[in-house]
Amino acid sequence: MSQLSLAMEANVSPRHICFLETGRAKPSRDMVLQLSAALDVPLRERNALLLAAGFAPMYEETDLDAAELAPARAALDAILDQQEPFPAVVMNRHWTILKTNRAAARFFGFLLGDAASEAPANVVRMMFSPAGLRPYVMNWEAVAEALIERVHREAVGNVVDEATSLLLKEVLAYPDVPPRWRSPRLDRPLLPLVPVTFQKGGLTFSFFSTVTTLGTPQDITLQEIRIECFFPLDRDTRVHAKTLAVEPD
Repeated sequence: MSQLSLAMEANVSPRHICFLETGRAKPSRDMVLQLSAALDVPLRERNALLLAAGFAPMYEETDLDAAELAPARAALDAILDQQEPFPAVVMNRHWTILKTNRAAARFFGFLLGDAASEAPANVVRMMFSPAGLRPYVMNWEAVAEALIERVHREAVGNVVDEATSLLLKEVLAYPDVPPRWRSPRLDRPLLPLVPVTFQKGGLTFSFFSTVTTLGTPQDITLQEIRIECFFPLDRDTRVHAKTLAVEPD
């Protein structure tokens, strides 16, 4: 973004933007927040900018189980329940699963058995590990490549932290992972939709998924949450999912 474009977006004079960029002027706290908003900087990084400018952080990172986030938990539970009898999961910025609906517990329990109860489960690790979902994904290479591109590029505002970097290093070291996946493919856009097909015990499940975030959050934890909902691609998947829902646990 040019100085002029940023100045227009932030309602600041281009001269002042120039002075800030060259160090001839120091930003006020309000100016840091104003520019952060214009650039759509994630809340975690806005705190870092405030610290760099000599101000205290503004945004809190609250544990999801805290009392003050009860309304957010209720909203998440409503989304998860609405997705029944199809799977839905809530993940944090490191792709670790925080909550699931009953359908997800049933489905991943069907695929993984006792291993599904291991906590905390991580979506990326589950997809890449030979002991995880990988043996049951019929189009694994297409799905895994799309997922690793998302990890490379998405990591909340395209800011990759140490934990995400370590996760990438771990999963890319698994057997038979193509070397080309070690770097993001910046020469092509991410695919808008990548179906995933699971197969076990003669049953085939074909899904596509959507990833949702919470609107206008003022807490770091809430901004970094992702809700992934799986939708059936065919009648057989609908039938199999409903059958799992009525079978005894």
